[in-house]
Amino acid sequence: MIKFVVNGKEAHSEQPGDTPLLWVIRDELGLTGTKFGCGMAQCGACTVHVNGAPVRSCVTPVSSVQSKQVTTIEGLSPAGDHPLQKAWVAEQVPQCGYCQSGQIMQAAALLAKNKQPTREQIVSHMNGNLCRCGTYNGIVRAIQRAAKEA
Repeated sequence: MIKFVVNGKEAHSEQPGDTPLLWVIRDELGLTGTKFGCGMAQCGACTVHVNGAPVRSCVTPVSSVQSKQVTTIEGLSPAGDHPLQKAWVAEQVPQCGYCQSGQIMQAAALLAKNKQPTREQIVSHMNGNLCRCGTYNGIVRAIQRAAKEA
């Protein structure tokens, strides 16, 4: 049995250790905000935090989170009032919305380390999180807004 903490609550999985964390989060724990995108760590839709660092949960074996803290989009701010979540709404970022939880989780990791990132730092950090709708300019604006308001 693999034991870990998800969004501040103890969790466990009896899945084989090589099962992707994404499937444990979604199917076993019922936290469906984290999305499956590509299954190869190339798009970022499945981004969660493990001990505060962004990881692609589609290629992270559940065994690697033994005794660690995992944060999903549901745990970022259960009330939906994280500065990034509010900025995403204010800037009307989502179109289809599918990639947005991964985008927000990637951005949250940036702002946790750098409270006032430059545009270039934002673009560099967000590189690898893909948006089929092309809302990249809105994403950058939302991160800039959240940095100012946090």
